[in-house]
Amino acid sequence: MSFRTQIPVIKVHNQIDYESKVLLFGSCFSENISGKLSYFKFQNFSNPFGILFHPIGIENLITNAMNQKKYTEKDIFFHNERWHSFDSHSQLSNASKDELLQNLNAQIVSTNKQLEECSHLIITLGTSWIYRHIESNKIVANCHKIPQKKFLKELLSIDGISSSLEAIISLTKSINPKIEIIFTVSPVRHIKDGFIENSLSKSHLISAIHQVIEPRYNTHYFPSFEIMMDDLRDYRFYNYDMIHPNETAINYIWENFKSTWIHQDSNKIMEQVDTIQKGLAHKPFNANSEQYQSFLKGLKLKISTLKKQNNITF
Repeated sequence: MSFRTQIPVIKVHNQIDYESKVLLFGSCFSENISGKLSYFKFQNFSNPFGILFHPIGIENLITNAMNQKKYTEKDIFFHNERWHSFDSHSQLSNASKDELLQNLNAQIVSTNKQLEECSHLIITLGTSWIYRHIESNKIVANCHKIPQKKFLKELLSIDGISSSLEAIISLTKSINPKIEIIFTVSPVRHIKDGFIENSLSKSHLISAIHQVIEPRYNTHYFPSFEIMMDDLRDYRFYNYDMIHPNETAINYIWENFKSTWIHQDSNKIMEQVDTIQKGLAHKPFNANSEQYQSFLKGLKLKISTLKKQNNITF
């Protein structure tokens, strides 16, 4: 008798290997996947404007990057002793106006380059709820703790999300026709919106994604949300806040992603990288001992060999 519901995952064509270049946009769950890719030394570039929760924010970033938008003082504002952009997460906010503009414009250039060169684009959607700044009538990526009375809260319709996703696909493929686009829905629950509202929001995202994906045209869905909700399905797989997946859950979803999207020829290299990473993290009792110095010498040789054979940098 089985006491779990395992979500079937199917291997796809054009998987990720060490020659691939992966670009990731979206909610904090995309940061988890990026973290795994970085740990195993895959080439990846994640969230240049910080965490983006809804499809409009991601569409705006891609549009601005492709148009090589130049951010100026009129695009930013001062609040709580820091300069912010409604297009970016607060992690880019800065006490210096010039530094913020410099960072925003540098990230636009980098994103434009990545969109042209990447082999895989992973987009993790977090919510269908958006906030519209009343004064400017602009849908914002982040409210930056401005009083809520300055915004209108709206729920994107399924058709509205589909239109945004279609724009993302069309824009991206116009400059990179062979790109593989992978959509997923974040398993992080947005409880601040309300329990029912969170379920409604996630259902809109899932329905909209399935209206636009077509594997024949290199657009796909990875069921990270379903793995968390229907396979793991237990509070022991959540952090203390009971909202975010914990490390065990993240590792489990990563293993499912790996079996679907990481080419099996990369497994041996990943094992070697993992051994080196654990070696680098090792804390010796005596850093000056002959044994530890010999260990470091061997580790250095492994890194050098891996770099020469696979062009991997630590």
